[in-house]
Amino acid sequence: MSQSKPAGLLNTWQKDVPASIVVFLVALPLCLGIAQASEVPLFAGLISGIIGGIVVGYLSGSALSVSGPAAGLITIVLVQKEALGGFQAFALAVLLAGHFQLAFGFLKLGTIAYFFPVSVIKGMLAAIGLTLILKQIPHALGSDNDPEGQLGFVQPDGENTFSELWLAIQHLSAGAVTISLISLAILILAEQKAVKKLLFFKIVPAPFLVVGLGIGLNLFFEQFVPGWYQAASHRVALEVSGSTSEFLGQFNLPDFTALRNYKVYVAAFTIALVASLETLLSVEATDKLDPLKRSTPVNRELRAQGVGNTLSGLIGGLPITAVIVRSSANVSSGAQSKVSAILHGLFLLSTAVFIPHILNLIPLSSLAAILLLVGYKLARPSLVLSMYDKGWDQFAPFAITIIAILFTDLLQGILIGIGIGLLFVIKTNYRKAVTVTHIGSDYLIKLKKDVSFVNKAYLRHKLNEIPANSEVIIDGTRSQFIDNDIAEMLEDYRESARNNNIVVTLKSTAVSN
Repeated sequence: MSQSKPAGLLNTWQKDVPASIVVFLVALPLCLGIAQASEVPLFAGLISGIIGGIVVGYLSGSALSVSGPAAGLITIVLVQKEALGGFQAFALAVLLAGHFQLAFGFLKLGTIAYFFPVSVIKGMLAAIGLTLILKQIPHALGSDNDPEGQLGFVQPDGENTFSELWLAIQHLSAGAVTISLISLAILILAEQKAVKKLLFFKIVPAPFLVVGLGIGLNLFFEQFVPGWYQAASHRVALEVSGSTSEFLGQFNLPDFTALRNYKVYVAAFTIALVASLETLLSVEATDKLDPLKRSTPVNRELRAQGVGNTLSGLIGGLPITAVIVRSSANVSSGAQSKVSAILHGLFLLSTAVFIPHILNLIPLSSLAAILLLVGYKLARPSLVLSMYDKGWDQFAPFAITIIAILFTDLLQGILIGIGIGLLFVIKTNYRKAVTVTHIGSDYLIKLKKDVSFVNKAYLRHKLNEIPANSEVIIDGTRSQFIDNDIAEMLEDYRESARNNNIVVTLKSTAVSN
């Protein structure tokens, strides 16, 4: 009997375990930062990170996607929490959003993901990379005024992505800069082929080493260089419970009395719609990054997210989506299977229970170095050059998506990018579906593949250019579909052309259904 499947799973652990540590180190500050930016208990961010890793990771059909709280939903959390009158009523909306997502999955609405333009997906990846770099530079310099999960252009303190950089430069911390530069040097060195072969780096993942070194350096600064010491406000801030009952008290049941409030259903549908869109975009982008080019079953993904959000809302967590920052960190760290995502959730759970005080020693500048490298891998110059080489129709939506995300936020930028991408698709098909050739007064108009109302204006323009006393053959034998509008217009043209002594022959222009 073949043992290939279990053996294959066991053989991935050597890459999945180190990758899960990297994802855990990336996810921890993001979970806390998104909760802080959403003005909810920090533990709510951890809950959604844990469920996103363990539950959604197990149920998902994606090998590399990682789920948890998303920066793209911060505004929705703030607005809907206010509208519903509190976090417990909002938690009920998250629970109901999970039910909506389950329905989306069973109705097979996930197939919308197949219509996202590739240029927009790649633009999203590059924009996330640039955003990470721009947002992590202040943390690397010791400026931690804004939470890690704040990825929008306009910040809660009134600053924006670029003004925050200037403020960080003006108030940089020598200790943070030292930690981040040494951390970056180690991470870059560990990427070199010769170093990867060393036994030490095969056993100890570089990000784990960076975090340990960051803690050690900061403790050294505390004793010998007090001015460089990174205080609690510049480190991970995980809540430490004094007892089991105090820990369990951080879980909150939703307010079920809010079921009588119609606003909770509006909030739930809004969360489900936005979370589903971000999830589909993220898994599509993650599939593009996957070296093995595996394809995620999108409807199964929506059902997995639905279960995750139902559980998250039930115990007081934030909305969950597949998140491209964590997913890309997973891919770039060499993960091979969903084991990595599940393990990262288990690490979040175990550290929150057993060693929160140790995690609170980690300088944010150490984590910033890890995220800076993730950002660079997403926004490599080679990606921009390759998109430029593909022509304006591919490069323009790619570039506009990047700019839109950088100057708004992920969701607004993506919607702008998709809109622009669709315009370019229409523009490309506008002319290619119709070709016109002529010799003297003989004209041949070929209709290719699908001809719809999109091509109507161009076709009408070409027909109007044909002079009197001509012979025209309109050949639709290569068309798979001809819109009713087009067929009717051609019949009308044949009738009216007689007035100009134009003879029109139609070939296979029956309307397709």
